[in-house]
Amino acid sequence: MKVAVLGTGYVGLSTGVCLAEIGHEVVCIDVDERKIDILKEGKSPIYEPGLEELLIKNSTEGRLAFTTSHQQGLSEVEIIIIAVGTPQSADGQADLSFLEQAAKDLAEHIVQDCIVVVKSTVPVGTNEYLKQLLLGQLKNNVEIKMVSNPEFLRQGSAILDTLKADRIIIGTDDAGASKKIQEMYRPLNVPFLLTDVRSAEMIKYASNAFLATKISFINGIANLCEAVGADVEDVAKGMGYDKRIGTAFLKAGIGYGGSCFPKDVKALLHTSREKGVPFSLLEDTIAINDHQQELLVGKALKRFGELKGKKIAMLGLSFKPETDDMREAPSIKIARLLTAAGAEVAAYDPVAASNARTVIGDVITYLDSALEAAKDADGLFIVTEWEEFRQLDVEAVLDIMKQRIIFDGRNCLDAAVLQDCGPIEYYPVGKPAIILRGG
Repeated sequence: MKVAVLGTGYVGLSTGVCLAEIGHEVVCIDVDERKIDILKEGKSPIYEPGLEELLIKNSTEGRLAFTTSHQQGLSEVEIIIIAVGTPQSADGQADLSFLEQAAKDLAEHIVQDCIVVVKSTVPVGTNEYLKQLLLGQLKNNVEIKMVSNPEFLRQGSAILDTLKADRIIIGTDDAGASKKIQEMYRPLNVPFLLTDVRSAEMIKYASNAFLATKISFINGIANLCEAVGADVEDVAKGMGYDKRIGTAFLKAGIGYGGSCFPKDVKALLHTSREKGVPFSLLEDTIAINDHQQELLVGKALKRFGELKGKKIAMLGLSFKPETDDMREAPSIKIARLLTAAGAEVAAYDPVAASNARTVIGDVITYLDSALEAAKDADGLFIVTEWEEFRQLDVEAVLDIMKQRIIFDGRNCLDAAVLQDCGPIEYYPVGKPAIILRGG
């Protein structure tokens, strides 16, 4: 099939590359000339494991192309996938301006009947609104069929999540369009769920809100575990053995971030308020997460009394490992709280330092290794659970710190290993602290 993908962010680029990988002829369209130039050179503008290799392979084999021209990109395509951003507005609802612009561009350049697939995360009713927008501005006499096909990709595993998805949601009132989209995805051998459009739109929000709520729940339990002397990891393991609960997203820490959970929970809450349907659970999910992102700073203040003049090493900047994405990353709030309290912050992240600099700025120092960041530090914060930090040479780090104090926001370090590290103060999340004095 000939497929066009509008937008080359995480979702659009991953989708386009994977559709080419399973044999379709794909052209990715983006108005950002710099990004398209990078892609034409066989380079990925985002860090995503496995993406660049597939990009090069499918471009070389002629199944994948990139352009800024809608006229060129939309020529003779059967399916058009919209994967532009829907960021959060000031009031919490989704900003549809990029989606609206995409519809206007399509209306001007579509010259043949086609199926328009909305993969962007959108409020319920958006597909209907978008269809009316398209029909009202079409330049040519063509037939448009709409399909809601939400994505469920995780940054850091977007390729795997596309090629080996749990399910593919196809929401449409047109049987022919549904059959065509099933045919497009058939090589993936993934279960289909066929629904109406509005249910498909709601599935995406409901899924992300549930996962975010699960994270906030275990973080609430973690805080209670600290108060009563329990170990949240044992508690989570015991809960997870129950098949009704499962182990996924029961990892205590300093909260969720990224491009999906924060904005999707707030967007769903906005919809519930707009419709007059109380949903206090979502309000609590957000409140717990906001508090959790301040947790390590609170622990440090309790330990030191004040942070003015203290050097804090911060390991991890991206919102999760295996990505350079800084959207809603807990490190942003942590860095700002630390510097506001007068601390000097030295940070290291394997891939996200460049993006972090544009978000956090130069109020903190960016270094090239964990050891460089930790040198002469009064305390060390582990903020992102990169595997590099799980395998950290703790003794080497402690030996170059001014004070041997670690605040582990992701419970990365092994308590058994720490017991052999000599004098140390180790403050995890939801678990008893380890305090080993010297002498």
